[in-house]
Amino acid sequence: MAPSKSRKATQISRELDDLVRGICGGFLFGIPLLYTIEVWWIGSSVSPLRLIVALLTTLGVTYLLSRTEGFRKAKATRENDAIGDAVEAIALGIICATLTLILLRQITLDTPFNEALGKIIFESVPFSLGVSLSNQLLQEADDSPVQKESSPLARRTAENALNETIADIGATLIGATIIAFSIAPTDEVTVLVAAIDGPWLVLNVLTSLLLSYGIVFQANFANQKQRRSQTGIFQGPLSETAISYLISLLAAALMLIFFRKLDPSAPFELAFRQVLILGLPATIGGAAGRLAL
Repeated sequence: MAPSKSRKATQISRELDDLVRGICGGFLFGIPLLYTIEVWWIGSSVSPLRLIVALLTTLGVTYLLSRTEGFRKAKATRENDAIGDAVEAIALGIICATLTLILLRQITLDTPFNEALGKIIFESVPFSLGVSLSNQLLQEADDSPVQKESSPLARRTAENALNETIADIGATLIGATIIAFSIAPTDEVTVLVAAIDGPWLVLNVLTSLLLSYGIVFQANFANQKQRRSQTGIFQGPLSETAISYLISLLAAALMLIFFRKLDPSAPFELAFRQVLILGLPATIGGAAGRLAL
């Protein structure tokens, strides 16, 4: 009985790891398109036939990706497994897109069903592709002793904590800029500021922190084990997540200032909300930057 329970627990743990990896990959790939007004408009007025075509096309692409890599560590070798993984990738994409559209207040209780469905299906496409590409986006490093000794991260463990921290700050700033730079000059942030307030802003912050922690420390992407053992000043999992979020907010503020989207004469609360809203994609980019380090 004990070995059977142990195997079952291991299977559940692997399944949860696969799901977390898929969700994080979906956000890494899909979050920029969520900040696109044109996609909101198209989704709100698209015909049922185009929605079906979009779903079938996504299913075909995710199936091909599942045959080559997919989001699970165990590669799908049977046809049924590949089809199941493709369907699961679409389901995860739809869930991620739905929750994020709700978080951004682009779907509310007042949104007509057909409009909400169109937005969800269209926005779920990049999320589903990101789920299927999660292993290819940031692959886990080889755990062999030779690889560990020769990897740049392993060599840095002998350096001082200050250098470790500076490297992470730089990687966070670069990743945040890459993801959020194309969003900062658009009108989407301004539109979202008018829709998101109160508890939704708090949820935005919590979601940013949760995704950052999941991508770096739970999704089993590259160098996760080594990152947990780093010796930088703020490099415990929780403290690193919090500090990196603040750095991502700083990057978001600097980008908004650079594109003159922050009005000096506007109330501080308005500017703060703009920074928090752009902080979500910036934080996801910052997490990806630390993994690529």
